[in-house]
This record gives sequence, structure tokens and C-alpha cells, in this order.
Amino acid sequence: MSHNTPAGRWKPSVTVAAIIERDGRYLLIEEHTPEGLRLNNPAGHLDPGESPADGVVRETLEETAHRFTPTNLVGVYLSRFQRAGKAGAEAGDEDITYLRFAFCGELGESVPGLALDTGIVRTLWLTPEEIRASVLRHRSPLVLRCMEDHLAGQRYPLALIQTDASVVLFSGAS
Repeated sequence: MSHNTPAGRWKPSVTVAAIIERDGRYLLIEEHTPEGLRLNNPAGHLDPGESPADGVVRETLEETAHRFTPTNLVGVYLSRFQRAGKAGAEAGDEDITYLRFAFCGELGESVPGLALDTGIVRTLWLTPEEIRASVLRHRSPLVLRCMEDHLAGQRYPLALIQTDASVVLFSGAS
């Protein structure tokens, strides 16, 4: 199985995303990727020692320079990303499965002087129609899927996700 790690166990990459709507528009970021300039939700990888809710607060701040308070879980998503390596070398191929926790919530104030993460060009407020029309520029099919689920009213309590104290106490040493 191509997803196996050297230890023989498949491990998806855990990510968090903020689905932020205000006045009928959704907040997206425009970022540099190996595939070119792409649109994404404020999102990123869960760090060691973080709960998913803490991770989405951090990622939103890093990518938008705004505070974020998650209020609900929109959904949990599994997706696969594949990219051929340089010169078709199998060793350089990427085959990553992402496990995404998408949250909606309240966008707070901006943090003056806070620079956006490396690679983030800008933030954009787009209508659902504009997001649907830009699907070829989305970093992941989950950008559209999460927005559609949010528009459909899909919401789950934050208490659905429990983070044991042993995770928060984790020092990050590997």
C-alpha cells in the first residue's frame, strides 16, 4: 500500500480549517503553492500539543492576522492529494491523505502589525457564486465542500471533539 510509513502504519495528515462567513461572503486566503497561486480557507496542519480548536485559532491568526473564535464544527473530511515528483521519479511523488476538521465561528479584530504567514498573498471575501466559479483555483476540493456544508446549515457542537490532557502535555519531542 503506497500510504504506508516506514513503520508500516498509514498516518493521515491532520489539518484544521476556518469557514468564516460575514454578510453573505466567505473569507479565503490566496497563497503560493507548487501548483501556482491558489485559494484556500484559512487552514493548516495541527501542531503537536494542540487541540483541533486551538489549532484553527492559531492558523486563522497566522493566515489572516485576525483573531478567531470557533463556535461549531462544520464537518470532518478525508481527502487525498497526489503530485508527481520531479522527472517522474517515484521517490519524489507525493501521496498524502488529509483529515480535516472544519470549524465555523466568529472572526475577531485584526492584530495590528502582524504579518501574514510566508506564502500568503492576501485575504479575500468572496460570495458563494464567486467561490463556485473559481473552483479551478482552489487548493483543495474541500474549499468548496466546506462552504456548501456551511451554507446547508451543517453544524456540530465543539464538544464533539475531545482532546485528552495527555495531548496538551505533549512536549513535541519526536
